Amino acid sequence: MFKDAKIKDKIFEIKEMALSLKEVVDTEKLISEIAESDAKMHAPDFWDNVELATIISKKNSHLKDELATFDKIIEKSEILSDLFKIVEDDEGFDDEYELLVNSFFETISNYKIKTLLSGKYDFNNAIISIKAGAGGTESMDWANMLYRMYSGYANKNNFKVSLIDFELGNETGYKTLEFLVKGDYAYGKLKNESGVHRLVRISPFDANNRRHTSFASVEVSPEVNEEIEINIDKNDLRIDTYRASGAGGQHVNKTDSAIRLTHLPTGIVVSCQNERSAIQNRKQAFEILKSKLLNLKLKEKQQEIDEKNSKLKKIDFGSQIRSYVFCPYTMVKDHRTNFETSDVEAVMNGELEKFINEMIKLQNM
Repeated sequence: MFKDAKIKDKIFEIKEMALSLKEVVDTEKLISEIAESDAKMHAPDFWDNVELATIISKKNSHLKDELATFDKIIEKSEILSDLFKIVEDDEGFDDEYELLVNSFFETISNYKIKTLLSGKYDFNNAIISIKAGAGGTESMDWANMLYRMYSGYANKNNFKVSLIDFELGNETGYKTLEFLVKGDYAYGKLKNESGVHRLVRISPFDANNRRHTSFASVEVSPEVNEEIEINIDKNDLRIDTYRASGAGGQHVNKTDSAIRLTHLPTGIVVSCQNERSAIQNRKQAFEILKSKLLNLKLKEKQQEIDEKNSKLKKIDFGSQIRSYVFCPYTMVKDHRTNFETSDVEAVMNGELEKFINEMIKLQNM
């Protein structure tokens, strides 16, 4: 018998996941999509639109990697099954075999999560907006803490983060901020972070060391690229230029390079000040506006889904999706999945994978 029953259980779970993946992963569709993008890439005018060509090339590479990974997973799961038969009646197994099982279990678990990220825009980059709620300085500091948390998560997943726009708090933190998270499946993984995040702690800004509750809202939108068509009537826009608010040197202090777009029919306001020229900021602001208009359409569809699924709460400013309690005990709890941990420090450093994966699983039940 196995010395560690957990390894035996993991092998059975690997076998079950491999069987379910065979049913879920449509290899014929993957092969068809690869052939379609290969044909586009061999067209003589393919690189006439560099941005679109880059997107297609990247997706083509991703699809090929996904197919190759699936083939390796099925092959390794069969090898593990054979090995299991050999060592099942043995008194023990070496550490190398245990490492193989644990490593492969993580690989197949991660791949299974990716198969659940099948939404139309899940592969896209993500634009995250954070807005401090009621609570003054405390909430503005909380907005900054959330920004650092998501930056930590991005670093752990080899995503890149770039700040797009911000309004500094009166004393500390941010009133609002917006940033881009760039990487494969950034939107798919982070889209469920949209909602209200609640903080309970002893305020470092309270001389009497009282406990405070703060709120901040998070909104996640898919970044729009050349493959996505979102038409904007320029008559529906008000465009303003202003001086960037950051302490970024002579350029920031002396030129009105920041751009603010107001979409009059929806009331959506987008600002951009991170680029060095008004032209660059204007271009990025238009892209962000397209992303927010797309997100508005996605929200309308999601509301219809939420009404049919009682397990999911509506995501709006009136309902918190997660609580972060620093005092009188330590706990981070997601109120949609009920997943929780007492390791607040790890979460604030970007350990969000389990929270994100639990929500992905819930949506696909």
